[in-house]
Amino acid sequence: MNILVKFLLNVFVLVLVARIMPGIEVSGLYIALIVAIVLGFLNILVRPVLLVIAMPINAFTFGLFTFVINGLILWFVSTFIEGFVIDGLIPAIVGALLISVVSWVGERYITLGK
Repeated sequence: MNILVKFLLNVFVLVLVARIMPGIEVSGLYIALIVAIVLGFLNILVRPVLLVIAMPINAFTFGLFTFVINGLILWFVSTFIEGFVIDGLIPAIVGALLISVVSWVGERYITLGK
């Protein structure tokens, strides 16, 4: 149940960020569901590998390069899902940052409610 709530929270956050962030568009709720699923799989499978590869750059930038990696993953998802459009790397990085922050706050709120 907790995983389903977190997944639906991520879908909601994705739609919210698409509404407030210029340069990010989601054509509907169904597309947001698909994007959330694909992002979840990529964050589980690909993100750890990219973080290990980018460890020297991440150490040099005190971890800030992680935001770039998150933005690149989000931008990559927009390249092959019809109806999910990101206009460039900067909107992808800012969008990934907003998604991360709002999801983190939402998950903290959910866990405090129990």
